[in-house]
Amino acid sequence: MAQKEFPKIHFYDQDLTDMYDLTWNYIKDFWKSGTPENGLQNIYFNYPKNDKIHQFEACFSSFFLVYSNRFFPVISLLDNFYSKQEKDGAIRGQYSEKNGKPILSKENPQGVMPPLFSWAEYNIYHKVGFKKRVREIMPVLEKYFIWVENNFKKENGLYSVPLEATMMTNAPRQDSFYQIDFNTQQAINALYMSALGDVLNDKEISYRYKRAYFSLKTRISSLMWNEKDGFYYDLDNKGEQIKVKTAAAFWSLLAEIPTEVKGETLMQHLTNIDEFGLDNPFPSLSASEKEFDKEGNGYNGSVFPWITYVIIKGLEKYGKFEFARECSIKHLYFLLEGLHPEEGKSGTLWEAYAPQQEGPASWKEKGRPRSLFLPYAALSTIALMIENVIGLYISLPRKTVDWIIPTLEVLGIEDLALKRNMISILSNKSGRGWEIRLESEKLYYLTINILDSKKKTLPIPSGKCSILIDKL
Repeated sequence: MAQKEFPKIHFYDQDLTDMYDLTWNYIKDFWKSGTPENGLQNIYFNYPKNDKIHQFEACFSSFFLVYSNRFFPVISLLDNFYSKQEKDGAIRGQYSEKNGKPILSKENPQGVMPPLFSWAEYNIYHKVGFKKRVREIMPVLEKYFIWVENNFKKENGLYSVPLEATMMTNAPRQDSFYQIDFNTQQAINALYMSALGDVLNDKEISYRYKRAYFSLKTRISSLMWNEKDGFYYDLDNKGEQIKVKTAAAFWSLLAEIPTEVKGETLMQHLTNIDEFGLDNPFPSLSASEKEFDKEGNGYNGSVFPWITYVIIKGLEKYGKFEFARECSIKHLYFLLEGLHPEEGKSGTLWEAYAPQQEGPASWKEKGRPRSLFLPYAALSTIALMIENVIGLYISLPRKTVDWIIPTLEVLGIEDLALKRNMISILSNKSGRGWEIRLESEKLYYLTINILDSKKKTLPIPSGKCSILIDKL
């Protein structure tokens, strides 16, 4: 594969960089073409064994495809769903690849799924940089937001959906009526709708969704937070808390719902080795719950890369970069073990992993967990690798790269596309001490944050240059 098809990463453990490269090679087999019958996009990413497109998988897949240097399309994934929007704003969670019709079930008759489009689009805007796209999709996202509100918001201001809509299908949450994850996902939806309004300099949109966000945040904080346990819980249909600790509670970090103090309390559950702080972070159910299964059994304890990704993005919001990195690396080693198991076993990247042993999770459902399931696994092997192990945060519109370097080691990235600008950033030890070598085709701004003690923003000119860390 030509070098510039996707960025090349440098890390002291070659096994992890090999797993990153391998994932991009696997991705080449995940492309499908729409047909006149299904009305889907000319080329879009989907798990080869799927016979339908899946909203949740599409939104999460966008978080790693943005790093392909535009070699692979990312927006067609989401446009598949926007093109199916109904008059009242409805977008269903699944559509058939055979005929393009929505797939609805008895368990989830409206076909609603976590409303993550605005989060995905905000990320695409910063990584790929199309302002025109934000303007075009805003009416679609607004109609969709109103549809979710009109159909699932109850009189107390909280949302209620079928358990299937949360994607945590067999979790021990059967009595939940107001789910903590769906409510915080809608808060995230409002938060990023407001941020997209800011991108467009539209104060009215920005204000409207900020108001919706704060209104929902207040209700979640007052009704779902348990002060004694320091945890967010689902509510039953009477509004009583259901005291089962699931990973669903940690969506609240990404939604920036807990105050600093509550956030610290909540995050203690992530470090507690009897709850979520297992060797492979983070199980879908606390190890302290009686339904916890050490082999996983679906959402009774399995470690899902998408859950780990969401929690790590939440930790970043509270400035926990070092802990986020440590957990990312631990988690990646479990994926590596699954890829290179003991002799006699075949290795792959799994949909879900056992929480307390190496290898895939067990599942009562036939055919699960799915092998080579990149819509989830590549969140770890590509997105976490770039964002949390290498430590890069990129914004094309701002022409900025923030590099959080938690430890001085050989680290970096080559041939990363910043729109029409290819950049490389590498830290190395030379005879003069630790230095950062840079190469760029055009000017951009690099903010370097080393070990939380040195932080500096520098304009990086075109061409090659180097910075000695001691001189910062």
